Amino acid sequence: MTQTIMEQEAKQAPLVIESQLNANMPLAEKIGSKLRQIQPKMVMIIGRGSSDHAGVFGKYLIEIEAGVPTFAAAPSVSSVYGKQLKLDNALVIVISQSGRSPDIIAQAEMAKQGGAYCIAIVNDESSPLKDIVDEVLPLKAGAEISVAATKSYLATLSALLQLTAYWTENQQLIAALDTLPAALQTMIDSEPQLTPQAIDGVKNMVVLGRGLGYAVTKEMALKLKEVSSIHAEAFSSAEFLHGPVTLVEQGLAILNCAVNDESAISHQEQIDEVAQRGADLVHLRQTDNDVHPRLAPLVVLQRFYLDVAEVAVARGFNPDEPKGLKKVTRTL
Repeated sequence: MTQTIMEQEAKQAPLVIESQLNANMPLAEKIGSKLRQIQPKMVMIIGRGSSDHAGVFGKYLIEIEAGVPTFAAAPSVSSVYGKQLKLDNALVIVISQSGRSPDIIAQAEMAKQGGAYCIAIVNDESSPLKDIVDEVLPLKAGAEISVAATKSYLATLSALLQLTAYWTENQQLIAALDTLPAALQTMIDSEPQLTPQAIDGVKNMVVLGRGLGYAVTKEMALKLKEVSSIHAEAFSSAEFLHGPVTLVEQGLAILNCAVNDESAISHQEQIDEVAQRGADLVHLRQTDNDVHPRLAPLVVLQRFYLDVAEVAVARGFNPDEPKGLKKVTRTL
């Protein structure tokens, strides 16, 4: 039984994304054509919090599919230090639910002045970003009441998938997008994977993934901190072996984000190693291995959102209103 607004909103993701992909298809085709025309030499992604984590997914996705170097912006460069970057022949993607944080707006203005082709991926289509960027690719996630973003985050990833698919004219990925809503619903209907009992008494966790899987572990770690008051940090499973793995000997709990893509074999080898060192492992997996590998991180995350809300409630927290947090955060 759904207990929280966070769970209710997370369960709306399949319908939200189905509607979003259908509505945005002509715009994605238009933007894709423009990108093939300008052939950007680099991509800069602007975002904070969950939007910044979506940018990590975008980095892996764009570099894998389009072969264009992609990096995260440092918003303070323009909003605090007042500097102008040289962004001729660059694509800049601004990701924001509200599109109203002063530092995000300042960075978008700087990017446009620097000569970039700018796209905003936003939920609030009336945001000031619409008057700055070249195109707005709307999330169309509807109102999201819970402070913890769920459906809007998944819609951000689906927007990045659709944008990249049409940019690269990847017909297999374009066709796979039609299967995404059903794949998400399958995970909603599946059994919980992260249960309160599995991490009873745990106060510190590491979340491990690889490649596109690692990209969504950053969002998982944030949600564990945000709604469950569990100190969690995300690592690439490969990077974790370069030093931090020594923490396992202290009885570390690890959340394994396993996605079935090209990284699966190497990631599993690294998970096996931390298991041999005595780590306490909880596994997050897709239930349907026929899901297109670029969609796999979204389906694993869909199940996690429902599970982490249940963990929060079991620990006595309200995931809809985490203490000290607001839905819209404005930073300079």
